[in-house]
Amino acid sequence: MSHISSGVEYALHCLLYLTDAPAGVSEASVRDLAELQGLSVDYVAKLFTKLHKAGLTVATEGARGGFALARPAERITVLDVVQAIDGPKPLFDCREIRARCAIFGDTAPKWATSGTCSIHAVMIEAEKRMQEVLEAQTLAGLAARTVAKAPRTYHAEIVNWIDKRAAS
Repeated sequence: MSHISSGVEYALHCLLYLTDAPAGVSEASVRDLAELQGLSVDYVAKLFTKLHKAGLTVATEGARGGFALARPAERITVLDVVQAIDGPKPLFDCREIRARCAIFGDTAPKWATSGTCSIHAVMIEAEKRMQEVLEAQTLAGLAARTVAKAPRTYHAEIVNWIDKRAAS
């Protein structure tokens, strides 16, 4: 099982389309973002409910209606999206196994249980570093890498596809 859900991946892809970079638009409907990626509208709506509650998107009105980024893509980190979709969840949940050694009987000695478990300490450090990496990556950075990788025509096709659907 993945620590970070597939919802985070889908949310990031949706948000990339809203970066207003060459590969995106300034706003789009949940229906269009769902169909663009072959997802159910209900599923994408649930993702956007979480993104909106976290202050990452705003609802828009008008011909396009739907959602837009609540702040510039440079100020939305991957960690923001992970926390919005998956909520705060630890990488590791220590079970204090060290206190249950059969040799100890009913009471583990203080030396065995004092301080942070050495295994838990490693996991705390891993979680800290993972969060630092996710916080250092922005939606704008992801969009720039996407733009650099795809053919130039792809970006225009995406914008045109969303524009045509908004006009109909």
